[in-house]
Amino acid sequence: MRIWLDGGLRDIESARVSVLDHGLTVGDGIFETVKAVDGKPFALTRHLDRLTRSARGLGLPDPDQDEVRRACAAVLEANPMPLGRLRVTYTGGHGPLGSDRGDQGATLVVALGATSRRPDSTAAVTVPWTRNERGALTGLKTTSYAENVVALAHAHRHGASEALFGNTVGQLCEGTGSNVFVVLDGEIHTPPLASGCLAGVTRALAVEWTGAKETDLPLDVLDRAEEVFLTSTLRDVQAVHRVDDRQLPGTAGPVTAKAMRIFDERSGDDLDP
Repeated sequence: MRIWLDGGLRDIESARVSVLDHGLTVGDGIFETVKAVDGKPFALTRHLDRLTRSARGLGLPDPDQDEVRRACAAVLEANPMPLGRLRVTYTGGHGPLGSDRGDQGATLVVALGATSRRPDSTAAVTVPWTRNERGALTGLKTTSYAENVVALAHAHRHGASEALFGNTVGQLCEGTGSNVFVVLDGEIHTPPLASGCLAGVTRALAVEWTGAKETDLPLDVLDRAEEVFLTSTLRDVQAVHRVDDRQLPGTAGPVTAKAMRIFDERSGDDLDP
C-alpha cells in the first residue's frame, strides 16, 4: 500500500506520524471518507468543502484543497482497486501532551483501503447515549470518534451494523457513521442539522434527489415509521429491516427502493455532483 503523508507518497512501512501528533494524543483532527470506484472518487468537491468547514470549526488552518486533490489522485493511482474507501485525515500536527496546540503545522494523511458493496438492507439498534446538539464539535467530522466506537460495538453485540442516537431533547439524530431517514404516510423525512447530526454528503444528495423533508422527529418515530433507511458514503442508500426488536420488511419498501434507484442513477451519471 502507498500512502500520502505530508507532501508525498510513502510505503506503508515508512509512513509514520509522530507519537506527539495532536490527532493521536487528544483527537485534535478531522477526516473525510470518500467512495472510490475504479480509481475515481465520488463527490470529492463536497467532501473537501466539508473538510474545510470542519477545520474552521475546530480552529485548524484551512487545508490546501489543491494538495488534498493531488494526494487523492496519487493514492488512487498507486493503489488500483474496484471499490475503495479513500480516507483523508488532517490533524493539528506535532504538539504538547495537552490540549494546547503546537506551532509546527498540520499533518495530512491520505490512504486507501479496499471495501465491498454493502447489503441492500441491514439492522440497527438505538443506544442509551445521546448526541449533544449544542456541543463544541457538533456537526464537525472529527477524529474524536471514541463515542462512535463504543456505540457501534454495542450494535454489533445486538446483531446490527449501525447504532442510532437520539439527542439531549429526545429527538432522532443520526447513526455512528450514517444519517437516518424515515417514511411517514409515504413521505421521506430526515432530522435537520439542528438536531446535532452531521451534514452527510450522501444525506444532502438524497434530500436533493428525493425531495425528503428535514423534520424534527421524536426518537420513538422509529416505532411507527413505515420504512427506515440509512445513508452514508459507503452505504449509499441502505434499507433497514430491523430496528431494535421491531421487524420491518425484509427487503426495501417501495419508497426506499425508489430512493435507492434514484441515488444509483444520479450518482452514476455524475461523479462530482
